[in-house]
Amino acid sequence: MIIAVDGPTASGKGTIAKQLASHFDIPHLDTGLLYRAVGHQVILNGGDPDNERDAVAACDFPAALLDDAVLRSETTGSLASRVSVHPAVRQALFDRQRSFATQSNGAVLDGRDIGTIIAPDADVKLFITASVQERARRRWLEMTDRGIEVQLTEVEADIAKRDARDINRSDAPLKAAVDAFVIDTTSFNREEAFETVLETVQTALA
Repeated sequence: MIIAVDGPTASGKGTIAKQLASHFDIPHLDTGLLYRAVGHQVILNGGDPDNERDAVAACDFPAALLDDAVLRSETTGSLASRVSVHPAVRQALFDRQRSFATQSNGAVLDGRDIGTIIAPDADVKLFITASVQERARRRWLEMTDRGIEVQLTEVEADIAKRDARDINRSDAPLKAAVDAFVIDTTSFNREEAFETVLETVQTALA
């Protein structure tokens, strides 16, 4: 069983994917973490994330980097969005993601092109979204809880910029698969969002 969970930045797709993986007891992959690792590795290499050659070179990052907490920072998230526009980077990471998706015991993957590119044959495709304002509020609360001082308007502007970059890139743009279930979590709390998603998945599988 393959469950594809796509959606924009701070939509809650990662949390929902983890909950689904736990519920069905199958492996989970946050594919965005791979792009974050590439973005951070570019900086470690002294390169430019907007330069395709530098970004591709950074795809050869050490596996241990995936456990580095720095990958969860807002700065690294922005770098991930920048390197992901390069087709060669997406191709370099494709096999790694596809291999995870097709393992025999099933998988849940979350990202921006899982249902459209990585696993178009997924048993269930979800597209989790929410308004820019609500996603910014959630991300701002997470950051302030971690002691990071930032203005809500800055977070909202950054999310809007990432959305534009992800939606408008020429290769594997952010969009819902034609057969995906689109779930807007703007008015849901975390528990309500998962209940809605789980009911959707169970109905689809039935």
